[in-house]
Amino acid sequence: MLQASFRARRALRPALGLLAVLAAVQAPPVRAHVTLAEPEALAGSGYRAVFKVGHGCEGSAIRELIVHVPEGVRGAKPMPKPGWTLTVEKEPLAEPYSWHGRTVREDVRRIRWSGGPLDDAHYDEFVAVVRLPEVPGRLYWRVTQRCLLGEIDWAEVPAPGQDRRALKAPAAWLDLRPAPASAPAAASATVHAH
Repeated sequence: MLQASFRARRALRPALGLLAVLAAVQAPPVRAHVTLAEPEALAGSGYRAVFKVGHGCEGSAIRELIVHVPEGVRGAKPMPKPGWTLTVEKEPLAEPYSWHGRTVREDVRRIRWSGGPLDDAHYDEFVAVVRLPEVPGRLYWRVTQRCLLGEIDWAEVPAPGQDRRALKAPAAWLDLRPAPASAPAAASATVHAH
């Protein structure tokens, strides 16, 4: 009987070892519940930023969503939502730019949808059109979600080499691809912000 128990434990060792290895290497689940519907775009192009919102704050309904427009993103124009009050906050630019023959000295830095509310059990999307920076790379969008009870600030950016899935409240990200050499006309024909 003792020998049979020993053999049964020895037979289970490889399976238990495999389970331990799988548990150790399995990454934590992504909790980014404010994400962009299209996580890639051409640098320098017009872009329709669709922020997907999947839940409230620990069961509490969302009463306000604030998108913090990243540096280099120009001319943000948000889409109004029925039942929500839309507020656009502008700030002076360190370096003005020219757009369609006029000098732009201030630009949108925050877009705020307030009211709602959006129940924790429901899903919704918040939209703005923008002009993206010319430089390829990753662009992070901080989004603050205020609820009837509590708040989530989706603002964490991974350190170099860090897996973004390890973050508790990661910012939404957008990968900017280089525009092909023949793309300026195509890029300008997409979404126009301004």
